[in-house]
Amino acid sequence: MCGKTHFCLVMKKNNDWNGICESLPEFDQHNSVIYVYDKKTSLRGYIAFHRKGFKIPSFGATRFLKYKDDIDALKDALRLSKLMSYKNALAGLPYGGAKAVLIEPANGKYKKSVLLDEYAKHLERLKGAFITGTDMGLDLEDLKLMKQKTKNLVGLVNNPEKATAQGLFYSLLVVAKHLYSKKTLKDLSFAIQGVGKVGEELLSLVYPFASKIYVSEINIKTLKKVKAKYPNIVTVDFKRIHSQKVDIFCPCAIPNILNSKTVNQIKAKAIVGSANNQLRSTETGDTLHKFGILYCPDYVVNAGGLIAVADEYQNRKPGGLKLEEKVKSIGDRLDKILTLSKKKNKAPIHIANEMAQKIFAN
Repeated sequence: MCGKTHFCLVMKKNNDWNGICESLPEFDQHNSVIYVYDKKTSLRGYIAFHRKGFKIPSFGATRFLKYKDDIDALKDALRLSKLMSYKNALAGLPYGGAKAVLIEPANGKYKKSVLLDEYAKHLERLKGAFITGTDMGLDLEDLKLMKQKTKNLVGLVNNPEKATAQGLFYSLLVVAKHLYSKKTLKDLSFAIQGVGKVGEELLSLVYPFASKIYVSEINIKTLKKVKAKYPNIVTVDFKRIHSQKVDIFCPCAIPNILNSKTVNQIKAKAIVGSANNQLRSTETGDTLHKFGILYCPDYVVNAGGLIAVADEYQNRKPGGLKLEEKVKSIGDRLDKILTLSKKKNKAPIHIANEMAQKIFAN
């Protein structure tokens, strides 16, 4: 047991290590971390609870990725679960923040369906404390498989990717107002990094209005498909997409894209994207603010998916106009943050963090 908090972790690889999380910079007084393990199926990973999580459910999707090692996976779970707490708070949702990461076996000797079946049993043992859906490495078919063993899943009815893109679209309208006093996205230029499930949805929404759209994607097959569907886009190298001279850069892929190196290469006037943990640090947010680049906090603008799955969890008849209005409110929250940022001459990330922390304190 860890003495300073009611946090406890036991890692079972090689040796038992207790309390290792508290020494990690990603640890932020997390409620608890659960080690998910089954030798027979090669299941291994972590579920991190940042806030609440037992009396009140915590929401957070599940990732299935290759990680460098257990510590790398654990750091990801800690970082993302904290993000989910902030996202829930500013989305006006009563739930805690959590995140699950499953480590894809490096040797490739596993059967994904068997592994996920075992994971679903672990979820059911938590008795509704953790409600999850799909993140990187998992899809709707995986959810349907896991549903056979647990009811603690969301994303089977509402489309979180579509809702995330819609939330980004409403955020872009707010940015257009703050940058140019415009009510539409007409004649604005964009650079979209990643056109997977969310990125392509966003592309479809801005395509009719934009003067120019630059797109990058690591998956060549996906890129070719998107180019055929949206012939007017300009494809560029994934490593150069952030440095395009455009009105708005939309990071919809990897984390930490905004760091000490790339921040000096940004030529966009604003940043609005779906990727989680875009800032390497809050200091990077300060640098963007100093440069006059309008950074819209990721956990504010990409909350549409969370709002959609929460709606699914709460309502017998999810979706519809009520969900659309909830997603649209993302724009109102962003407007308030950007207005306060300008008034106080403080980076938007600090304004958003302070708003979330105030909610935590109540």
